[in-house]
Amino acid sequence: MSEATFTFRVDDALKAEFAQAAKAKDRTGAQLLRDFMRDFVLQQQEAAEHDAWFHRQVQAALDSASAGNLVAGDEVEARFAARRAETRRRLDGSE
Repeated sequence: MSEATFTFRVDDALKAEFAQAAKAKDRTGAQLLRDFMRDFVLQQQEAAEHDAWFHRQVQAALDSASAGNLVAGDEVEARFAARRAETRRRLDGSE
């Protein structure tokens, strides 16, 4: 693995506090920064994967609706009213 140097400016007080906190965890600042960078890259990859999944789900729903696979709002309300009533009945113990 080739390596590169990453240089940036940071406030002296922050650098000192960071170095002290890293030392308390038996780590160097460089080790922690590499960990933070890996975590950030992973988070971005996971977010991109989730966005792609979400877009596929939305497109599938739009395609389904365009094909006429729709349920009227009144029918949805009636179905879920019945489900709520059944759940209430079970919770009340009057099955």
